[in-house]
Amino acid sequence: MLLMQDMTKSFLGIRVLHSVSLDLAPGEVHAVVGENGAGKSTLMKLLSGEHTPDGGRIEIDGTPVAFDHPAQAQAAGVGIIHQELALLPDRTVAENVFLGREPTRRGLVDRAAMARRTTELLAELHAEGIAPDTPVRELSVARQQTVEVAKALAADVRVLIMDEPTAALAEHEVATLFDLVRRLTERGLGILYVSHRMREIFALSQRVTVLKDGRLVTCLRTAETDVDAVVRAMVGRELSAYYPPRAAPGALGGPVLTVSGGGNDRLAGIELTVRAGEVLGVAGLQGSGRSALARAVFGADPFTRGRMTLAGREVRPRRPREAIRAGIALVGEDRKAEGLTLRQSVRDNTLLVTRAVGVGERAGATTVARLLERVRLAGGGGAGQEVRYLSGGNQQKVVIAKWLAARPRVLLFDEPTRGVDVGAKAAIHTLVRELAAEGLAVLLISSELPELIGMSDRVLVLADGRPAGELPAGPSEEEIMRLATSGADRAGAA
Repeated sequence: MLLMQDMTKSFLGIRVLHSVSLDLAPGEVHAVVGENGAGKSTLMKLLSGEHTPDGGRIEIDGTPVAFDHPAQAQAAGVGIIHQELALLPDRTVAENVFLGREPTRRGLVDRAAMARRTTELLAELHAEGIAPDTPVRELSVARQQTVEVAKALAADVRVLIMDEPTAALAEHEVATLFDLVRRLTERGLGILYVSHRMREIFALSQRVTVLKDGRLVTCLRTAETDVDAVVRAMVGRELSAYYPPRAAPGALGGPVLTVSGGGNDRLAGIELTVRAGEVLGVAGLQGSGRSALARAVFGADPFTRGRMTLAGREVRPRRPREAIRAGIALVGEDRKAEGLTLRQSVRDNTLLVTRAVGVGERAGATTVARLLERVRLAGGGGAGQEVRYLSGGNQQKVVIAKWLAARPRVLLFDEPTRGVDVGAKAAIHTLVRELAAEGLAVLLISSELPELIGMSDRVLVLADGRPAGELPAGPSEEEIMRLATSGADRAGAA
């Protein structure tokens, strides 16, 4: 169906793709993986017409093609669904599905035909619950993604690129996407699936192509390999290197953060203690109250019941400013919306909290340089570059540096490695463990169970806003899910 052979591309004289080749069969899911900067996005943009290659050739069904514009690629049957969805939020589902290709009748847009065909396409995707006249902004991210797929089908796309399709999805929405991908392949579409998430790659794809530094490393059949082999090809080290050693029990200090009987309109009966040097993991199903717990401790949605202490002193932060001054920091799950000012420099972002709240460091260049070295910020742009140009992993490191400038005693991490590549994940895991070893108390929330298991000294499991149980270091995924689901069942029965 698709052949890309010896694709090369340079920007400003710097070669970013070196003779990369890839092919795709009808009905196949072919995963493309690699660290940030490996060349995945550039390769996909050459195929989708967003960039023009410097060399190499593309064939579709054996016919050579050349694209100077995304419209040409779409006309040839190539579509792309970006991580940042390309929908117009104030237009309806039908208007988005046929954007730029609206059917006409007597010189006017045939809205009835547009709605009818949109309904048919959504039915084919088992998404009958989406009405064609609904404004897109009223849909969940998962449903917006379904609209993007319907848009591709309306354009008779046969090769579909999906770039990090689950990055913004809730846990229960991922299964819906998996079903959608399988229905598309049953129709004969070929899918190029770009993702950092190994579990998805092995659940969906038949082959996986690994890129590193703009070069093709290998192409493997997923049924004949394993996660560790793919990671080793990507970053040159074993999967076990993701998770640094835990602290020895005797190395932990006294209690730093305690919550007793904590509750608000989302939480009830919260009991927890985090000691100096400890990483307490928080697990639970979607909607269990994990993020609500972090926001309550941080004063964003404060506890209205119970008692919270910090280093033995009772604290009752009613807003984040009070929590920050008390020594509590929150690395939120959405770094772009909550953690960074994207059009400002790395330096300004690093000093955001200290300037706004007046805590911790007040110095300038020396402080920033020390903090960026501390979080191992990669890349040569320096402290003056705008944060929006950094990779996801480097953006997350800037968020962490910003909070370290405030000299916290408690660090709350909510999905700290979401949307970052495996190399950046390993760096962030090492940094979290180093910060704990320096005496910080760490609360780690993650929907990735291997991450929780590999990083946590204990795991607190929540269900429906309440504690469902606590597990010692190194629990199995089955033990965590048993508590999460049985706790949810008990809460539902109550």
